[in-house]
Amino acid sequence: MVDTSRGDAPASPAEESRGCLFALSQPPLMIFLAVIGSLLLMAAVHDLFML
Repeated sequence: MVDTSRGDAPASPAEESRGCLFALSQPPLMIFLAVIGSLLLMAAVHDLFML
């Protein structure tokens, strides 16, 4: 029978189950979302008041 184990110990549950709130707490992601949100806000304001 072929051995398919990697030889490494499995990751502990504390490292594995960080989830979405951990991803949203990262500064690069928050900066990216803030830039996209501000561009959408500026486009909406332009459409409402300038056109």
